[in-house]
Amino acid sequence: MALADLTKCCINSIRQISEHIEDATLYIDSGCTESFQFIGAFPVLLELGVRAVCSLENMCALDGAADWNTNFDPPRKIVVMTSRLLSDAHRYIMQCLRTHHSVRHCAIFTSISEIAHSAYPDSPLGPDAFGEYKSLLLQDYEELLKMSNTKSRQSEANNFLEKLTFEDDGWSRLTSSGENIPNFEASSVGNDLYEDNPVGLMEDVGQKLVVSVHHFPMILCPFSSRVFVLPSEGSIAEACLSNEHEDSLSPGLPPISTRSFSDGDDVPLGATLTANFLYHLAAKMDLKLEIFSFGDLSKTVGKILTDMSSLYDVGRRKRTAGLLLIDRTFDLLTPCCHGDSLVDRIFLSLPRRKRTTSYNHTKGSQSQVKLGPPRIQRLPINVHIPIANILSIEDSEREDSLILLNVEAFLRGWDAYNHSCQVVDLVDLGNKVHTEKSLYSEIQLFNGSFVSTENFRGTPFMETLLDRRTKDGAVLVKKWLQETVRQENLNVNVRTRPGSATKLELQLMTKALAQNQSTFLRNKGIIQLGAAALVALEESQSAKWDAFISAEKMLHVSAGDTSQSLTAQIGDLINKSLVGSQGKKNGKHESSQGLLSFKDALLLMVIGYVLAGENFPTSGSGGPFSWQEEHFLKEAIVDAFLENPSAAKLKFLHGLTEELEANLSRMKSEDTKEAFSDQLDIDDFDDDQWGKWGDEDVDNDDKKDQAYNDMQLKLELRDRVDNLFKFFHKVSGLKNWNMQLREDPLDSEINFSGDSYTSKGLLYKLLRNVLSKSDVPGLEYHSSTVGRLFKSGFGRFGLGQAKPSLADQNVILIFVIGGINGLEVREAMEALSESGRPDLELIIGGTTLLTPDDMFDLLLGESAHI
Repeated sequence: MALADLTKCCINSIRQISEHIEDATLYIDSGCTESFQFIGAFPVLLELGVRAVCSLENMCALDGAADWNTNFDPPRKIVVMTSRLLSDAHRYIMQCLRTHHSVRHCAIFTSISEIAHSAYPDSPLGPDAFGEYKSLLLQDYEELLKMSNTKSRQSEANNFLEKLTFEDDGWSRLTSSGENIPNFEASSVGNDLYEDNPVGLMEDVGQKLVVSVHHFPMILCPFSSRVFVLPSEGSIAEACLSNEHEDSLSPGLPPISTRSFSDGDDVPLGATLTANFLYHLAAKMDLKLEIFSFGDLSKTVGKILTDMSSLYDVGRRKRTAGLLLIDRTFDLLTPCCHGDSLVDRIFLSLPRRKRTTSYNHTKGSQSQVKLGPPRIQRLPINVHIPIANILSIEDSEREDSLILLNVEAFLRGWDAYNHSCQVVDLVDLGNKVHTEKSLYSEIQLFNGSFVSTENFRGTPFMETLLDRRTKDGAVLVKKWLQETVRQENLNVNVRTRPGSATKLELQLMTKALAQNQSTFLRNKGIIQLGAAALVALEESQSAKWDAFISAEKMLHVSAGDTSQSLTAQIGDLINKSLVGSQGKKNGKHESSQGLLSFKDALLLMVIGYVLAGENFPTSGSGGPFSWQEEHFLKEAIVDAFLENPSAAKLKFLHGLTEELEANLSRMKSEDTKEAFSDQLDIDDFDDDQWGKWGDEDVDNDDKKDQAYNDMQLKLELRDRVDNLFKFFHKVSGLKNWNMQLREDPLDSEINFSGDSYTSKGLLYKLLRNVLSKSDVPGLEYHSSTVGRLFKSGFGRFGLGQAKPSLADQNVILIFVIGGINGLEVREAMEALSESGRPDLELIIGGTTLLTPDDMFDLLLGESAHI
């Protein structure tokens, strides 16, 4: 039987809509862009006859001139593909229809199903969401046409568009600036042709627009044929996974499991969207799911999936597969720590593409936040691999000048029909090329992304690296580069040592392959991988990663000793981080500890408290440490914020950071004045000082007021720090929330002994136990036949029928609600290899790809509940 392949399934789904996208201008939103780059979909789209692929959020009239197939007729058909709710994409769809007057067919594909649309809070769409949206779109389009019939009502049409949905970040660069940016809508060839041929324009306007709305669930980011995450800028990944309450850590993570079941209004939107996505993913892969869950939110998702399967899967014959849903909050250590994974290093080291736009706000003078569930602003999965950095500066500058010349020629040709339109000042445009918001820099952000199908003689790059440790992965990249250089008959003067990979070796071979355009195009996959490995293994990146590993090991050792030892270790890390921050300000790096900032120390505190909760009984203070030990840590944190309030941008300090910074500046100013005063000659006292004695009382009053204000500031800061430690108590209590896991085989050495087992993440331990058919308390089975819930290891729901086991399945799909990282993917593959089941197909997915920086943002940063 054919192996499950996520990438092929995505490509096949695109081919199935070929009749819709043929000869169409295709608009994709930022989430689809993430997905299509990983899938490698753009060559397929060209093969299927797409005229052009354009950004939905950043569309303009120039899109009509772009055509891969050299068809100069104005676009008659557009296709919009979005990873968002239709209500989110509505404004952009309307802008497309308004800009391209000649369009007569508009097909819309969304990754969100009709059921999920109707379940969205305050949604105007019901169970027939697609049909209802089609009617609403046509109504708005007809209204827009009426307003656009006369030039005097153009402003009214613009206002109509602004009122449709959400913030128009995508349009502001074209319409809001008063600089020398051409108004392409007003001066486009299409508009000029319409003015020359008003009969044709009237014929176009008189024709009816044909709209169709479809579901396209296969918008995902596959790192390989068996590992995937969801697009960060899609509605599913942005949806709230936990409503704010005492058991919640972050809207981007499932709540702490309390063995309770959420239903109705208490179900987070993310649970509903995730369940709908997994159901349709299984349907596309022809899989019938036997559903197992581990965690409260996973249980809720499993219940929704079971209900959907009971309604829609009757009589359908499919291949059976096991689905294991896991709450991320059962294991926070793995994504917080810096593990031995080259893939994790690459994604943490490389810059990410900036978010294209925000859908959280409505446009208006005050930009008020739209009512509705909060959305998690995750970083896009697409990285920016700096290929240009391995080339010479002269080559890059020469390429910039050629791009400017081509842009100038294109714009002059574009405006040839309109002699009254001013041609863009190319000198000014040239000055903007190197700015952050320039056209060229925006294009660069879409270059150098990973593609899951890139391979070396049939061996997929990303899939192979996911199974490797850092050193083994780097050596493998070097081997691929060596073989490619040999295949291209290139001469690279570098001495290599077997069993290791140096920066010089990778740099020289990558640069040799990138120098020639033909070899670059033939080998761009390994060139990008070589450049990415260079950044990840760069000295400063490696030094900081190693410093984290060292600190995390010390925390693990201290946690195995006493609570006093762990407290002292955490306090030492805080103090060293402050010394390191001061050293960086002075341009010094005295030791490896100086590489870690105060923000890094706070992340290490989270790790320390999780370890403390696993190793020490809860004290009377509600945390794992005694009152004296925790007081010591609190004082260290308070002093750290007073000395460097901007060291970490924390949500729980909002409204106080400015006051702390002003207080620090004032204290520094006073210290400077006192130092200057001490240097004055004592003989100056002979001058006429008598008139100043009366001012001493005023000065004393000012000092008293200032002392009072300082005390109030410190009290407010201590209150905020107390709230921070209440959060730490939550984190340390994760084990206590799941009492049945205390005697769990996952934490014992009855079945699997040795340090290598105990140091593994939850995913590895779960798989080892499941595949060996060991009992796992807390693992629950959702019956796909009678809709009842079984609890593994308890048997109080015995109905006289055999209960399926995950180990009996030939295909297992694991989905971690909240996200995964590269380390636990490698560990899961190790568990599969150790199980002796070569016939078993394992697919691993998650809400997003998590790095330690992402975990900091979710737990303590802007996305936290604290």
